[in-house]
Amino acid sequence: MEWFTADGYWLSRLVFQRGLAAVYLVAFLSAALQFRALIGARGILPVPGLLRRTSWRTAPGLFRLHYSDRFFAAVAWTGVALSLALLAGLDGCLPLWAAMLLWAAPWVLYLSIVQVGQIWYGFGWESLLLETGFLAVFLGNADTSAPVLVLWLLRWLLFRLEFGAGLIKVRGDECWRKLTCLEFHHETQPMPGPLSWFFHRLPKPVHRAEAAANHLTQLVVPFLLFTPQPVASAAAGLMVLTQLWLVLSGNFAWLNWLTIVIALAAVDWSPLAGPPPAQTDPPLWYEAVVLAAGVLVLALSYRPARNLLTRRQVMNRSFDPLHLVNTYGAFGSISRMRLEVVVEGTDETVIHEGTRWRAYGFRGKPGDPDRLPRQFAPYHLRLDWMMWFAALSPAYARPWFRPFAERLLRNDRDTLRLLCHNPFPDGPPAHVRARVFHYEFTGPRELRATGHWWRRTYVRDFMRPMARPVPPRPPDRP
Repeated sequence: MEWFTADGYWLSRLVFQRGLAAVYLVAFLSAALQFRALIGARGILPVPGLLRRTSWRTAPGLFRLHYSDRFFAAVAWTGVALSLALLAGLDGCLPLWAAMLLWAAPWVLYLSIVQVGQIWYGFGWESLLLETGFLAVFLGNADTSAPVLVLWLLRWLLFRLEFGAGLIKVRGDECWRKLTCLEFHHETQPMPGPLSWFFHRLPKPVHRAEAAANHLTQLVVPFLLFTPQPVASAAAGLMVLTQLWLVLSGNFAWLNWLTIVIALAAVDWSPLAGPPPAQTDPPLWYEAVVLAAGVLVLALSYRPARNLLTRRQVMNRSFDPLHLVNTYGAFGSISRMRLEVVVEGTDETVIHEGTRWRAYGFRGKPGDPDRLPRQFAPYHLRLDWMMWFAALSPAYARPWFRPFAERLLRNDRDTLRLLCHNPFPDGPPAHVRARVFHYEFTGPRELRATGHWWRRTYVRDFMRPMARPVPPRPPDRP
């Protein structure tokens, strides 16, 4: 069936598949290197406890069959290996059915991880990766032309991603309607990057232009994805440029990079691609499978599409347990001031006015005022992100902050690996506390005079000093 395939999109598919494999690689690495402290059997929010509270129906995955830290590590590192194989183009060396199975494998593995990730995996880009990965299973390989239906479903995903993010902004915070949000955002975003100070110091008219361009790209341009070429390619190109601007201005894990990958699938590369490689007609079973997947996605799109049209729009929500079709959005409200939770410890057993407290250093979130924010995206620092939410409201931290502090009090090795600085390398502290500070970017003169990128002011206590548990005294011998 000629209508089933798009011969000119073989390079678009190739670029998309290799880009998605790279994002998968980062996601599995993030899981493999951080899970023990966060969700391991002895972690802050252990997986075994979650499995006892939930069912197959609400959270299906491989860990329903068995959980151990060793098995989780095997799943994550297998995902790394599969991602590298896909990045190297192994799917192009396999028969069509085997290539589809190869693409299905990382989707199943990452779905299993997300299902047990709890709040550490409650971010929109987790669902976005799963929805994109599911569609990638049906794109085929070099043996056949790219199926038109899957290419359109990728555009539908990109439309919901961008349009939903645009709607949640204009509905959620008046500063988006006044074009003033970016006067605050670069300073108050979850994890600033090395250029965020410079973006924050741009003139106000530039910030207004940023906000206006954001509205144009998210509320108008997405409709152009469904127009003929080259207009659709130009629309996707504008989205790519917007995402690159966000890459430069902050750390948003792999959200921006995955959005770029999806947008590149909408670009018609045929003027640059040359003649397509030799391809055969798609087998009937493949056409049936793709059509069935398309019908499923369209049926599941009803609730996310309805969510876009309601005034009570929610963002970053999954409507099915497999995360096949989701709703997205970001920064429906913008913080006007940056609050940071600073975690400190002391080795003094008795606390007094002169007690010396030493701060723990986090890898990504602001801490030391003279430390320039680092670039970590597309890698996702899950604890650092949750610390930002904790500063907004203690309710975000209620399930996990105290267990985190308890692990600091015993110098838990896995927990300390999530940090960049442990002020107590020779033994655990006697007490740990947390305080909230107001952080602001310094001005150019202050930066030159002091070398400080931030100035900070104490606001309130977040957690009163917690003492290291005293080991039980052995009973006296008779």
